[in-house]
Amino acid sequence: MRNVERAPSPAKSRESDHHPTNVRDWLAAAQADVLFEATALNVESGEPAVDHIRAALEHGAHAITANKGPIVHAYRGLRDLAAAQGKRFLFESTVMDGVPIFSLFHELPVIHLRGFHGILNSTTNVILSEMENGLSFDESLKKAQALGIAETDATHDIDGWDGAVKTAALITALMDVPVRLEEIAREGIRKLSGEAVRAARKEGRPYKLICRAKKTARGVTASVRPEQIPVTDPMHKSPARRPTSISKPRSSPASPSPKKIRACMRRRMGCWRI
Repeated sequence: MRNVERAPSPAKSRESDHHPTNVRDWLAAAQADVLFEATALNVESGEPAVDHIRAALEHGAHAITANKGPIVHAYRGLRDLAAAQGKRFLFESTVMDGVPIFSLFHELPVIHLRGFHGILNSTTNVILSEMENGLSFDESLKKAQALGIAETDATHDIDGWDGAVKTAALITALMDVPVRLEEIAREGIRKLSGEAVRAARKEGRPYKLICRAKKTARGVTASVRPEQIPVTDPMHKSPARRPTSISKPRSSPASPSPKKIRACMRRRMGCWRI
């Protein structure tokens, strides 16, 4: 039995002391119609977000979250509960910010996703780009933090946990294949030296932290690791910052062709196999 590295837990904040001790009582007292769940990501279990969302749906409220944990650890149960209650369980901003990737596949149920690869983490993109420009790893991280892109504690980004959780969320929700985080091969950018990053850029094959998934006969294989990609690859065009615009298919939403959908996805983050 192989050892599995545990994800670092998010630091406790003062805000946690002010959270209601009983979410169900709060929902009843507020007569809430919608719950916006905004707790920090818990990589290991998805709690307490999972319990909050479940409580909201059982109460009869819609639930909206930007937390990836519930998608990775409890998606099917929450999805089915929402359907049984006639309520919405929305989580569009958990991956790729405002790009409507989950909504697209929800509205086009005849499309079956077989695989994807792309860049899902903005922080590492900025760090690698700044290292290409001559800064050290630490200097690049500080710049990303100064820009408001990197967290004060960027461990989840640097070590690939953020990419792994996002990959797992996409696999679980879009491929309908439950996957555990330890099943995703994960390697961050921490070990890349400035010399290696600049040499790769000079060769025309710069490093990017790439998330991959592919459906197989046994399930799904997935990975998050630094890869060298040619400058001609669409992923190289991804800006070293959070996306501020949305790419949309130009065809009618009622009947877009798979070819146009692939082209749209390729521009936005990489490649989707449909």
